[in-house]
Amino acid sequence: MNPAPIKSEASVEDLEKLDVRVGTILAVEEIPESKKLMKLTVDLGDHQRTILAGIKHERKNPGEIVGRQALFVVNLPPRRMAGETSQGMLFDLGYPDGVTPALAVPERPVPNGSRAG
Repeated sequence: MNPAPIKSEASVEDLEKLDVRVGTILAVEEIPESKKLMKLTVDLGDHQRTILAGIKHERKNPGEIVGRQALFVVNLPPRRMAGETSQGMLFDLGYPDGVTPALAVPERPVPNGSRAG
């Protein structure tokens, strides 16, 4: 892999605007209207959310991530895609660089809803 150039500077205030939390992926479902999106049901501690992620072709078995903790951006505005509404974004690593994607995960289990930062 050849690392991409570093993006322009962001302030600490810019980063503090993002609400990144740990959640457990409870379910992964097909979205028939989409070629790349899968519907994730995520436990964020005090509630569950539907988060759409473009992982359909990134993995042989997208269901392998059920039960795994991962990082999610939870304060993005809801976004309608392929007839479904996404209430956040999954963080994964590598896809923009052509590397087989991997989940961004905590090093050990932590309570769902724990904030990153």
